[in-house]
Amino acid sequence: MGTQLPAYIGYLASLFLIVSLVVNGDIKFRIYNSLGCICFIVYGFLVADTPVWPVILTNFILLIINIIYLSKQYNYKEKFEIVEVNGEEKLTEKFLEFYAADIKIYFPNFTKEQFANNYNFVVLRDLVVANIFSTNINPNGDALVVLNYTTKKYRDYKVSKFIFEKENANLIAKGAKRIVYNKLQEPKHKKLLSLNGFVEEGEFFVKKL
Repeated sequence: MGTQLPAYIGYLASLFLIVSLVVNGDIKFRIYNSLGCICFIVYGFLVADTPVWPVILTNFILLIINIIYLSKQYNYKEKFEIVEVNGEEKLTEKFLEFYAADIKIYFPNFTKEQFANNYNFVVLRDLVVANIFSTNINPNGDALVVLNYTTKKYRDYKVSKFIFEKENANLIAKGAKRIVYNKLQEPKHKKLLSLNGFVEEGEFFVKKL
């Protein structure tokens, strides 16, 4: 086992680097890439009788670059804004058309016609459309979510936190007392809602405001 340990660490490093190339988002890329660099640094010390300095130094430099980037990202204060839409705007139509296939995975029954009489908005993240949201708020205060789609680049939970926590006053002002999801299709979607304080009630996911 001892003689095979460097090889295992090398395989693990390669795996982390491969994963970093297929995950969504710059932050996830940097995290997995950093893990790969750390493993390669350890590998460089263990694989031979003397340290393999080219491997160690190269990955150490890459690790420092990743850490600097991640530090800047976590300390950078992005600007989030909500802009109401009615579904007829050209930008809204283009957004829905461009992301139609991915939207279908999470909201297979969604149609643009559902925007009518709903509370609809887009979330701007540094003036880039990161999310589109539509909910039908019934008289008893249940806001049934028709669409809450975030583009892959921005799926780091910041958008959902902004909608459900920082800006939930917008929903309350429209008469919402609870946010309700029905018949979720994707396990990742269920995880997202659980992290945002939603509770499973039968086939529904519910969060009180």
